[in-house]
Amino acid sequence: MTSTAPKNVGVVGGGRMGAGIAQVFATLGSTVTIAESGDRQAALKRVSDGLDRAHERGKLGDVDPATILARVSTVAAPDALPPALDLVVEAVPELVDLKLSVLSLVEKTVDPSTVIASNTSSISIAGLGAALNDPARLIGMHFFNPVPASTLVEIVRAPATDAGVVDRVREWVAQLGKTEVLVNDSPGFATSRLGVCLGLEAIRMLEEGVADAESIDRAMELGYRHPMGPLRSTDLVGLDVRLAIAEHLAKTLGDRFAPPALLREKVANGELGRKTGQGFFTWS
Repeated sequence: MTSTAPKNVGVVGGGRMGAGIAQVFATLGSTVTIAESGDRQAALKRVSDGLDRAHERGKLGDVDPATILARVSTVAAPDALPPALDLVVEAVPELVDLKLSVLSLVEKTVDPSTVIASNTSSISIAGLGAALNDPARLIGMHFFNPVPASTLVEIVRAPATDAGVVDRVREWVAQLGKTEVLVNDSPGFATSRLGVCLGLEAIRMLEEGVADAESIDRAMELGYRHPMGPLRSTDLVGLDVRLAIAEHLAKTLGDRFAPPALLREKVANGELGRKTGQGFFTWS
């Protein structure tokens, strides 16, 4: 097992999660290339804003945010990534076909020694490995939002994942200052499966009029010492993201994960949580 931090990292997807992943590796000292097919400047701004917030909170020490940001660049597509990367993290939306396409392109682009990771929160790593000629190099690295502040990374090991890849990723997670949980590949893994189960039941309770959203969340925060209630957590994750995960888990694990009508209604109305300003709560 190497103790060397990854010198060169690729991130596919420059949204909130991808930008956060890019930020933490750049802060570690890695040179990071973000592949973003949309607004590349917006992706860089997300990283810049995140670094500014970290600097304001004293998380960067004496290092200027601009120095870290200089390690981050963008390209327009996965096949434009530089080949000589230690790690590529795929962080595109939870759509199986999209992820399969991205991972296939990445494998054709990067060196054979590059570790390929998916940030998926629920899709089988073994299933995604079908896109690769060498699925032994594929692993799950499930980061949590917001990535810079979250202390957890769920590492997902598929049956084909090489043990050396697991060791390297565990070391890199430790170097990021985060704590790992290592789980075997299964729909929803550990965190999404449990988190979605709690979140869906909280939505059903709201739908049935058991209590209002604030009371449901406060009950879990004060009664069970959860740092955030399940409805506010759903707002933070994104109602559309939680709906997609629930639909996937319902197909693979059964009706106990069937999304409530209220969740579908809110997504259809564009009430996606914090990112749109309205979910189960109103966000400024």
